[in-house]
Amino acid sequence: MLIGYARVSTADQNPEHQTDALARAGVDPANIYLDHASGAKASRPELDKALASANRAGDQLVITRLDRLGRSVLHLVTLGASLRERGVGLRVLEQGIDTTTAEGRAMFGMLSVLAELQRELIVANTRDGLAAARARGRTGGRRPKLTPDQAHHAQQLYDAGTHTVQRIADLLQVPRSTIYGHLNKASIGRRPTAKATLEA
Repeated sequence: MLIGYARVSTADQNPEHQTDALARAGVDPANIYLDHASGAKASRPELDKALASANRAGDQLVITRLDRLGRSVLHLVTLGASLRERGVGLRVLEQGIDTTTAEGRAMFGMLSVLAELQRELIVANTRDGLAAARARGRTGGRRPKLTPDQAHHAQQLYDAGTHTVQRIADLLQVPRSTIYGHLNKASIGRRPTAKATLEA
């Protein structure tokens, strides 16, 4: 069975070019699924329905162009692999790809290589960026919510036993979890207890 899928980015775009092309390719209009969503949007309910309908070996998912189907090269390759595992073909009308043929499978193989290269480049660029930041004295991750002076002050108040963690958090206008994150772990639970009730 042929299952068609089309996508337009906004409600203002006309999907007829795609649906007409799918119908000319032999897809029954009742089996054409249409999403109104951007390519980057993860949730595409009609695509989910189309993929669920193409569930038998010998079925074929038909689209007009690859960019109508996947959010990225990696997403396309993942979808292609999932279809192939179920024995479902993928046919791309305007780009002449048909994974039921040797040529079509070779094309998807090349896409797999490109997807892996893309992933490795992202990892390498991230690693290089972090290394450059460290060389300039910056570290990765979120910046601490307390300055070094504030963290030192919070520790002094805590060690003195005159303020609860909640009171310190209120004074510095941060959540209690932030205070706990900056306290010396060895001091937690070891501060003087005699004064602890002064500002409970």
